[in-house]
Parts: sequence; C-alpha cells; structure tokens
Amino acid sequence: MIKGSLTGRIGRIAGDSRPERVLIAASFVNRVGNGLFNAASALYFTLVVGLPAVQVGAALTIAGLIGLCAGIPGGHLADRRGARTIMMLALAVQAMSMAALVLVESWAALTIIAAVDQIAAAVGGAAWGALVVRVGGDRPALFRAKLRTFVNLGVVLGTVGAGLALAVDTRGAYVTLILGNAASFALCAGLLLLLPRYPVLAAPPQQRRWLAFADRPFLTFTALYGAMGLQYPVVSLLLPIWISEHTEAPRWTVAALFAVNAAFCVLMQTRIGSRIETPHDGGSDGGRGKVQMCGQPSPG
Repeated sequence: MIKGSLTGRIGRIAGDSRPERVLIAASFVNRVGNGLFNAASALYFTLVVGLPAVQVGAALTIAGLIGLCAGIPGGHLADRRGARTIMMLALAVQAMSMAALVLVESWAALTIIAAVDQIAAAVGGAAWGALVVRVGGDRPALFRAKLRTFVNLGVVLGTVGAGLALAVDTRGAYVTLILGNAASFALCAGLLLLLPRYPVLAAPPQQRRWLAFADRPFLTFTALYGAMGLQYPVVSLLLPIWISEHTEAPRWTVAALFAVNAAFCVLMQTRIGSRIETPHDGGSDGGRGKVQMCGQPSPG
C-alpha cells in the first residue's frame, strides 16, 4: 500500500511510464535518507564519537579508494546477472553497513564499515546507470534530468529533518538520522521489486583491454569531471566541520546550505536536461556551465 501510494503520487507529478515512476520513487526515498545523513555525518563522527577530523577524513579517503576498485566489476555483474538484482543486493549491503555506523567507536571500525559501504555504493552505482538506460527508453537524458530533480527534492526534505536533529544536538538525534538513512536503502531496494525483469545483456565481442586510454577526449572529460567532483567532499565533510568549529553559526546552518543547493537543482535540472538530445548537446551545455553537479553521487 505504501509503495503504491508513493509511486502513484510521484507519477502524477512526473507523468512518466510505470518503470520510470518506480525508479523515480526509489531514488526519491533513497535521497531523503541521504539528506538526513549527509548533512550530519561529519559532525556525528567528530562531535559525538569524538574522532579527530583528520582521522575521519583519512577513513573516508581510504574507503573511497577501495570503492573505486569495485565499479568496473560491479558493471560486469550488472550486465551478466541483471542490473536490478545487483542494485538490490548493493542497497541491502548499504542498509546494513549504514546501520552498523551507530556502533563505531574507533578509527579502524569507521574505516572498515565505510569501505564496505563504498564497495556496495560503487557496485550499485554501476548497476543504477544500467537501470536508468533501460528505463529511460528513447530519451535517457531527459529521464535522467527528471530523476535528478526528484533526487534533489528528496535531499531537500531529508535535510529539513537533519536540521532539526542538528538543532537538538544529542547522540540520539544523530543516531536517528543514521538509522533513517539505513531504512531508506532498504525501502529503495523494496521498491525496485516493482520494476520488470529486464533481459540480461549478451556478452560483447572481445576488444583490446584498456581501449579507453587511447580515447583522449574521453580521458580529458573524465579528468575534468573528476576535478569538479571534488565539490562533494568539500560540501559533505569539510564545510560542516568548518562551520561547527570555526564559526559561531548554529549547526542547523549546515543542513540549510545542503537544502539551498539541492533546491536550486530541483528548479533547474529538468529544464536544462530537456534540451539535451545528443552527446554534443551535453558537451555544449556542460562546457557553458549549464549542467549543475548537484546533490551527491547517486546510487541513483
């Protein structure tokens, strides 16, 4: 009943096919949870658990590097075993690892749990991209823009809850945010059960390994996009710590900044994405600074 009501409401707003509504609903739920967690995670580990900011940053850096190694194998798994199945498994692992964060009391525990989470996130991200292409049909760029709009709307709603918890500023409030994010992973996985079973792709013909390294435009774009992606750790890790330790601003200001960033993306992304039909269109709009890198990297 809850799943049907949620996908129905979002469908009336988005006006998409049923698989599109399901994927939008799943993304929305997941990002509400992310909004709860992302605005408060750095403060939880530094202020509540008591870990130095340097240790928190080191743990997340190590976890991120480990997660990088899982993306390509995750993509192969999604192609061979089905993107929906792999995505659901990755979400289940993230739900458990997120819930386990409330037990963290040391740098080693944070590093191990965060590494498991990042491996699952990388595998799930590869599977999610395949799902978006399958569900998006003939206009995947427009569907992705709509998807990102609801993703950021979810972040806005989640950060409202995070702001309330930051204002309360108790361990129980922070733990509630973490468990709320864990629940969002589980519910997202449940919603994906409503997607059709897309056929598994046939194995492509064998090609020379590391072929992408011979594509200079691709390498240039990847390097520039990666550099732009540095905004994510700045917003989610460094900015909250700086506000709490080096300014007199109330801690709920962290959540407010997340909400403003996500709200701007809600207003702009579908309007911009609707004009993009080809890779050239995407490159032109991105080069003119018209495509915002908003929110957090998605599982969706």
